[in-house]
Amino acid sequence: MNEGDPAVHGCGNLHKGVGTLPHPYNRGRVFRYEAFTADAESGVLTCRYELDGREFAERFTLPAGPRWRSGAARAAARLVFLLAGVSYYKTAAPPVIDLGETALTEAELAFLREFYLQGLGEFGYRNHLDLSSLRIEARRAPAEAVALPEAQAEASGERRALVPFGGGIDSIVVVERVRRLADVALFVVNRPADRFAAIEAPAAVTGLPIVRAEREIDPQLLRSAELGFLNGHVPVTGILSAIAVLAAVLEDRDAVVMSNEWSASVPTLEYDGRPVNHQFSKSDVFEAAFRHVLAGASADAGPAADAGPAADAGPAADAGPAAGPHPAPPRLPEYFSWLRDRTELWVGQEFAALEQYHGSFRSCNKAFYSDKARRLDHWCGQCDKCCFIDLILAPFLPAAALRRIFAVTGEPLDNPGLAGKFRALLGAGAKPFECVGEVSECRAAVLLAARRDDRTDSPLLQQLAREVSGWPDAPSAADAVAMLAPVGENFIPAGYR
Repeated sequence: MNEGDPAVHGCGNLHKGVGTLPHPYNRGRVFRYEAFTADAESGVLTCRYELDGREFAERFTLPAGPRWRSGAARAAARLVFLLAGVSYYKTAAPPVIDLGETALTEAELAFLREFYLQGLGEFGYRNHLDLSSLRIEARRAPAEAVALPEAQAEASGERRALVPFGGGIDSIVVVERVRRLADVALFVVNRPADRFAAIEAPAAVTGLPIVRAEREIDPQLLRSAELGFLNGHVPVTGILSAIAVLAAVLEDRDAVVMSNEWSASVPTLEYDGRPVNHQFSKSDVFEAAFRHVLAGASADAGPAADAGPAADAGPAADAGPAAGPHPAPPRLPEYFSWLRDRTELWVGQEFAALEQYHGSFRSCNKAFYSDKARRLDHWCGQCDKCCFIDLILAPFLPAAALRRIFAVTGEPLDNPGLAGKFRALLGAGAKPFECVGEVSECRAAVLLAARRDDRTDSPLLQQLAREVSGWPDAPSAADAVAMLAPVGENFIPAGYR
């Protein structure tokens, strides 16, 4: 996601083309984590950072109330503080990150370094930056195990899930599956005083309650070009995951259920022997590492920036490092993706049966521009996301239904001018830096769709199918069937299966 034009609901790749460095340009020297403060009365979390004398502040507004004063809320707010810093680090990408008064366990240090290195892999690739020598300086905190909430949920038989919701096919399918198993609320993040119709419309169809958070990035990021900042994609799903954990604590929910599928773990490309994954913070690697950090989070989250009433996050807020850990560690929610072992092909098949959403869902990035004058109220029908959604649904939805979905601009598969975009999805070109499926899934989708009786008059689709069929690694019918079954492992607790 390009923070200069933030689609704060999730992964919006609005940064196109290889980055160019400002000239003359010198990378920054040190990025510093200053402090975070929480105001229980207003429900505002403020995170402060500094880079070579330039100060940044990001604010998150969530439901107010006494739960802010719990050790769990303090621990979760600390994780938001740790992950949100990446948006400000990348303005100058210095070689050193100084955590200041914030101590890290060994697991947290390893996690944070990978979050920066892999989460900024695309950013580094596009801006011709090698971040591999990044050094993170932090005091060491003792590791402390946390009692995970799964046991508590199993004992009581009550499950209360929070599902981050972006309005696309993945989160819709997860909501409809998980609501059979738990009391579900949606989680939506917006900029202050702004809501996206592409999220609100399908959210209304669910009929479920919505827990909201407002994310207010420092306005300096919106002036990136003017101020000479580097720009590019950040691992925004990781930031939103931490915010969701905090929201789940505040709402007394036992799990944050994500909608990140199997293909999100497949790198977009490899460069200099290293994977570059546009979807790193949706990958199994991130999920496993974040779960480990959650399990080891301690109640002692370090000192607050201001011990005054407005900054008071509870007893831990002004205790300082010397106060030691709380008698009992905080209970943080479970965190897992319900789609971890599911392919986008499976998601497409599931979504096809959810006809109540067909008129409201939208995954086109142009629905999420921060500039309302540029924001579309329909599918653009031209971008990589539009092409992918059309392709992955084509085996399962009637051609007429997809043509209704893309009625304003025309169905992508009916547009021969988009052949290059489809070929890129099929692996015959550079894979786009987008949240799209893996090559083998797309190839299977082309072959399955081309066999439909209502697609015999689709020249582009039939041509693509002939091309794929001629490749030595074309998926067989058995391969396509296998993609509709679970693939690999998942982290789903027993009560949520």
